Amino acid sequence: MLYLDDMQVGATRSFGRYEVTREEVLDFARKYDPQPFHLSDEAAAETHFGRLAASGWHTCAMTMSMFVAEMAVHPQASLGAAGVDELRWLKPVHPGDVLRCESEILEVNPSRSRPDMGSMRTQTTTYNQHGEPVLRFVALALMRRRPA
Repeated sequence: MLYLDDMQVGATRSFGRYEVTREEVLDFARKYDPQPFHLSDEAAAETHFGRLAASGWHTCAMTMSMFVAEMAVHPQASLGAAGVDELRWLKPVHPGDVLRCESEILEVNPSRSRPDMGSMRTQTTTYNQHGEPVLRFVALALMRRRPA
């Protein structure tokens, strides 16, 4: 188990592999983001996307899926997150893309009022199979400190 005390500013890790399917792009869009360029090849062809594109929110969900799978392999004393800053959709994600993630620790801050926990800021970037960044955000994660 990794605790806040184990986290070092500047540490990076690469993780995940997510194959984006057409059916999943359409299902997500129908349920959560039913804009024409997420639902139709023809409508997407009329936009800057050029072809069917996954919702940015779907890209966030795929990234979260890879993150949770990574935590199952390398458990952390996570207490969830306090939020996300600087969320950017950098490039469209299309059916057939294969995504992966890289994360860097930007800050580690033990709590002054709760000695059993603290927070860390991380920057996560999701890449497609060509190594092009498609998503980037900074998250504020809450974590337990190592028990005494």
